[in-house]
Amino acid sequence: METFGARLHRAVAERGPLCVGIDPHPGLLARWGLSDDVEGLDRFCRIVVEAIGDRVAVVKPQSAFFERFGSRGVGILESTIRQLRNSGSLVLLDVKRGDIGSTVSAYASAYLDPSSPLYVDAVTASPYLGVGSLAPMFELAAAHGGGVFVLALTSNPEGAAVQRAVGADGRTVAQTVIDEISQLNRGAEPLGSFGLVVGATIGDTGHDLAAVNGPLLAPGLGAQGATAADLRTVFGSSLPSVLPSYSREVLGAGPDQEALRAATDRVLAECRAALATLVTD
Repeated sequence: METFGARLHRAVAERGPLCVGIDPHPGLLARWGLSDDVEGLDRFCRIVVEAIGDRVAVVKPQSAFFERFGSRGVGILESTIRQLRNSGSLVLLDVKRGDIGSTVSAYASAYLDPSSPLYVDAVTASPYLGVGSLAPMFELAAAHGGGVFVLALTSNPEGAAVQRAVGADGRTVAQTVIDEISQLNRGAEPLGSFGLVVGATIGDTGHDLAAVNGPLLAPGLGAQGATAADLRTVFGSSLPSVLPSYSREVLGAGPDQEALRAATDRVLAECRAALATLVTD
């Protein structure tokens, strides 16, 4: 069975280093001239998948924007996941789940078990009940070739109070998370299946990412203020492992599909150029 890390490595090589989020919030639906209901949600997702599903390495639906419509919204999420899989994109579901015991096991089954209607290639997870509490998620991901991206250093200003707090061993909470994920990826080739979420807007992190050996998801690009050129400052020598993530910068070009494709191509070119600087410098 091929690991998520290997599939991601191949997808990025074939399609380029880019993740595009599907975040159908009310303002964006209105901007597209769509109704803020399940019909508008369904139309939005179909347009996005048809426009970019066959040209982006990773697509990242934000689960909350589907869940707000209840069971019918979740049904559209299931359909969107299937459509993305058929288009060849890897699907990273942004759910940021985190719990303990049987509950985190249930979350893992919901998203990382191939028998689930919500089965995806990878999920985001919160480690703030302890990285070890996510073990059932890591185990099921490994068993079925899935991936998990764990929050480490996020772009929101409130995150620093927790993530940069220093423990008894002198490490920050974020560095502890980084080190534990690094252990999970130890020896993996060509890339580990367990990644970290590190915001593109945070500047020089002051943290050591060198041993992660897994993908580094970098949200915050585009409308949130960061540019592809900022990635070098944030990630330094870890730049080759970065998966840049855009949402509104691309989606704002819709609903015209050609405009969506043009926006995708533009940010992908910017990411290629930024990530190539490590080789050329």
